[in-house]
Amino acid sequence: MTDLAERGHLLTEQVNLNSQNLDQMSAVEIVDLFNQEDAHTIAAIANARLLLAEAIERTAQALHQGGRLFYVGAGTSGRLGVLDAAECPPTFCTPPELVQGIIAGGAGALVRSSEGLEDRAEDGSQAIAQRHITNLDVVVGITAGGTTPYVQGGLRAARQRGATTVFIACVPQTQVRLEVDVDIRLLVGPEILAGSTRLKAGTVTKLALNILSTGVMVKLGKVYGNRMVDVAVTNSKLLDRALRILQDLTDLDRAAANLLLEKAIVR
Repeated sequence: MTDLAERGHLLTEQVNLNSQNLDQMSAVEIVDLFNQEDAHTIAAIANARLLLAEAIERTAQALHQGGRLFYVGAGTSGRLGVLDAAECPPTFCTPPELVQGIIAGGAGALVRSSEGLEDRAEDGSQAIAQRHITNLDVVVGITAGGTTPYVQGGLRAARQRGATTVFIACVPQTQVRLEVDVDIRLLVGPEILAGSTRLKAGTVTKLALNILSTGVMVKLGKVYGNRMVDVAVTNSKLLDRALRILQDLTDLDRAAANLLLEKAIVR
């Protein structure tokens, strides 16, 4: 049966009064408007600072005890989760299974729109079961409008298994309620292009995930000062970075730092 539920009341679906004449704007006016509207993303992160901090603390504790971090989403939200997960191994030398992205439609949805698959709550629940999620794990559900069945199904299944659950949405709790451990609402207002949540909602979600995963890795000891000291040296850029870190922290010259690094890699 076709879902005819009305979603026009959701903050992410409303019309932005500042862009009502978007189709008549010059290119520079469009750029200026985006710049103006994107400022709301910084304010939204500031308003959610305590909940983001709680998510960092809970996740770091879970991973320290042997748990894993999962992002669950569909469409843009799912792709952002997969992106953040994929960047943890090269940045922090984590095993691929430690931080994982789950997207409705699987790998194919990363490059081709599969939005129809987000309507199946049972698929989200099945994805949780397939990964054998337990009470040691953390599951972060990401959905700009808050109503995505795939994400809600995944979070409910994760909660039933005792996992720590985090919800990231861009609508207030009064519009969409969900029982989770940490409920993060990033309220950036209506999009310049009505309903296109790849814009401000996508930007603020990326900011939040940057903060969450980096904060967790800091708490896990993957950072010394502000240096990524557990980075995998897999290309010339990262070799140069590793050498500069060693030089800065030890006062060694480049040749001596390289010798030290080579010995460490051999071990």
